Amino acid sequence: MIESIQTADDNGARLQAHLPDEAATVALGGALAGVLAPGLQIWLQGNLGTGKTTLTRGLLRALGHEGKVKSPTYTLIEPYVVSSLNLYHFDFYRFTSPDEYLDAGLDEYFAGEGVCIVEWPDKASPHLPSPDVEIVLQAGESGRDVAISANTEAGRTCVIGLVKALRGADPAPGTT
Repeated sequence: MIESIQTADDNGARLQAHLPDEAATVALGGALAGVLAPGLQIWLQGNLGTGKTTLTRGLLRALGHEGKVKSPTYTLIEPYVVSSLNLYHFDFYRFTSPDEYLDAGLDEYFAGEGVCIVEWPDKASPHLPSPDVEIVLQAGESGRDVAISANTEAGRTCVIGLVKALRGADPAPGTT
């Protein structure tokens, strides 16, 4: 169960929550799946083991993907066609230079209607376009903390929808 859902601005386009276990991280991904729109670009930030791929797995499962979901650390990209969406899961952890992004020809994926989910986006900066939604995961002693923020109008629509979905699914005491 996702805990301590809080919004940081009046419009609800920033969200903070506590994810006590892997199931909560998967659930957050599932809730995010319900508010995706074509063309969204989502950055996943966090150290190794903070749940970036776990969140993506929950999102893909909620969209109906039944196959394996793995981190594209060695392949750079894992494409999925689910729920009439083209979804591209990127992982730039192994980049030693931001120019590797351009050398790999990945920029074309970010110009279309596909949903791009990017792990380790800082490794490809400054070449990556700005994200619509940024998700920061941090590991703690009792699970993970997540901060989600919108950077564009499309991102704002997504995060506001996510806040509504989470509050509807878990109207736990103490949420604000």
